[in-house]
Formats: sequence, structure tokens, C-alpha cells
Amino acid sequence: MSGDTTTSEATGRSEEEVVRRILTGTGDTWAVVGLSSNRERAAYGVAAVLQRFGKRIVPVHPKAETVHGEPGYASLADVPFPVDVVDVFVNSELAGEVADRAVAIGAKAVWFQLGVVDAAAYARTTEAGLDMVMDRCPAIEIPRLG
Repeated sequence: MSGDTTTSEATGRSEEEVVRRILTGTGDTWAVVGLSSNRERAAYGVAAVLQRFGKRIVPVHPKAETVHGEPGYASLADVPFPVDVVDVFVNSELAGEVADRAVAIGAKAVWFQLGVVDAAAYARTTEAGLDMVMDRCPAIEIPRLG
């Protein structure tokens, strides 16, 4: 699903347009599913980049740890305020369930990280009206926006 020529059937916009919309216009509250205090995990570094670019990160992990100064929650359902984007750092086999939960909590967009691919979840999520990006990293994309 990556590359300039991919078009979202739900929106008719290219994937690049969807990436830009999520990063600049969807909202600034990002639930990062799989984020823990483990500094060696990719989620830790990506969350720091998101914060540097003005995003509020919400750690979502079974341990519900505070990360980068933000309190964590055990699940998306436990987050007591609206979430704009759900950034998914779980393996592809679990990602579809996370995308379904994102729809259920009223998120506006879902972002599957590099290596996280689930075409059926992509279809369900976009059919539900959410923007979605799959197999890309916002920490790589956001600096490109200038």
C-alpha cells in the first residue's frame, strides 16, 4: 500500500494525500498501541518524534506505563478522552483487532507501522470512513512535509 500511486478506494485520494491529511489535519492526539518504556523498541523513538512535531501521544500497552511524560492505558477502550489517530505497533496478526477497536472508539484515522500489513483490516477501516495508512512510519513521513 505504499507509494505515490496507491489510491484509497474509500476516499479517492492518493496514499500521499492521506498521509499528509493524517499528519497535518486529522488531529493531534495519537494513541500509540504497543508503546512501552522500553527505549530499544521502535515505538519509543517514533513517539518521541511525534511529540517533537506537536502531537500528544497516548501510550497504549497492557502494562499501562507512563512514557515520555504521558500516562499509559491498558487498552484503547480505557483512554478517557477522544483519540484522533491510532498508531499500531503490534504484529500483523493482531493489527486488525486494533483497527476494529479504533473504529469502535471513534478515532479518525489508523496508521499501521512499517511491516504491519492486514489488507482486510484496511478495507474494513476505510469502509467505516476512517483514513488509513499501512506499512509506513510517521517518524519518516512527518519531516518530509516541511
